Amino acid sequence: MGRVTERRRTLRIRDGAVSSRPDTLVAEEPLEIRLNGRPLAITMRTPGDDFALAAGFLVSEGVIADGRQVATIVYCAGATADGGNTYNVVDVQLAPGVEVPDVTLERNVYTTSSCGLCGKASLDAVRTTTRHPVADAPPVRLTPALLSALPDRLRAAQRVFDRTGGLHAAALFSEEGELLDVREDVGRHNAVDKLVGRALTDHRLPLSRAVLLVSGRASFELAQKAVMAGIPVLAAVSAPSSLAVDLAAESGLTLVGFLRGPSMNVYAGEHRIALETAAR
Repeated sequence: MGRVTERRRTLRIRDGAVSSRPDTLVAEEPLEIRLNGRPLAITMRTPGDDFALAAGFLVSEGVIADGRQVATIVYCAGATADGGNTYNVVDVQLAPGVEVPDVTLERNVYTTSSCGLCGKASLDAVRTTTRHPVADAPPVRLTPALLSALPDRLRAAQRVFDRTGGLHAAALFSEEGELLDVREDVGRHNAVDKLVGRALTDHRLPLSRAVLLVSGRASFELAQKAVMAGIPVLAAVSAPSSLAVDLAAESGLTLVGFLRGPSMNVYAGEHRIALETAAR
């Protein structure tokens, strides 16, 4: 808990000058997520917002869709042989009457910070049916000018990145461009799960009027997480994958990539982009 950064000694070489000094690094530790006491998954993450991360992960997996389906989320005491609490094991207890799905065949136990999708047993298992279809009515309408301003607003809110330079970020914006929430993590998929999990516990799902902005590329898994939370617009400062574009087109998600200054590519859902001039 609270181990967001750590200090390590480093040898600095600058223009031939050598010095020794401590450097601030982003922390990375495993988090085991248990469901009703049974191990479900392990992900490498930056400690902090662990309960939101676990809740958002369960939304992405289609296990839950409403905050009332969760009874408790706790750190597991006795997680080590000597009975200590490492704060690296979280147990989510579902509310009475909520069915516990059999997820053992759908996900391998280990996922990495760089690619949560790598833990999926198969592509078919990823295509979970969302309980929050993208259904913004009337559709969210965003101007290119509004979209182009979002990365700078996200960057200004990345407090830990300023100290470490080693974190991904994800942010939720309103359709007017107001920053609603921002989370950082060593894994881009974890940052999104933390956003979605916080929205779940605050009873704000589905996020049908929100824009999700991620600081890196738009992978299939991030597109899936947006769809599972009912988010109509996903924007990324880097490239999307082909599968992310396919999922966006199939689900009605607006997918924007290479969002850098006034330039951007719209890969799907262009009906939500309010163009001032005719497209060429």
